[in-house]
Amino acid sequence: MIEYIKGELTELSPATAVVEAAGVGYALNISLNTFSAIQGKEQVKLFVHEAIMTGGRDDSYTLYGFSTKQERDFYRLLITVSGVGSNTARMILSAMSPAELSNAIASGDERLLKGVKGIGLKTAQRIIVDLRDKMGGDLFAAAGGDSANMTTAAAVNNQVRDEAIAALTMLGFSPAPTAKVVNALLQENPAMQVEQVIKLALKQIK
Repeated sequence: MIEYIKGELTELSPATAVVEAAGVGYALNISLNTFSAIQGKEQVKLFVHEAIMTGGRDDSYTLYGFSTKQERDFYRLLITVSGVGSNTARMILSAMSPAELSNAIASGDERLLKGVKGIGLKTAQRIIVDLRDKMGGDLFAAAGGDSANMTTAAAVNNQVRDEAIAALTMLGFSPAPTAKVVNALLQENPAMQVEQVIKLALKQIK
């Protein structure tokens, strides 16, 4: 089992990171929070969750990378909830920080969880009921600080737009409605960074 990968960050998008370690490039699916945490860094350490799917025509092996153990712990707990798959868990951790998720579960805030695309009332309730007792005090405490480490983007809006659409498409959204929402958000606030665009779009895409 891979615990973490440490090496040079050779490629980065809001949804994926490629880390080269010992001459091997590892492609990892990441959350928006992890993207914010490692953006601009040359050397990174990502804690890994391995997802192995077997039994179909083609077996698949996917790596998920997280900037902290706490975020990985949240991810692993989320995917234990009925109705929450790997993509939905990553979407939740892209729409809110670990601190926000921790507070939502601790306080039973169904509304905040329902704000994530694909999370209905029943799923939000299951997340709260299933995870409230599983999340120990250490995990809640460790989630304490918002990891949204926004950096100034020198890129033009077109680059922000393209990165946001690409990331949302990789999360499973259709390109056409995604582009419509992203364009509207950037027209309203052209100075938004890609992380902000994706977080808002996750709550608006139909």
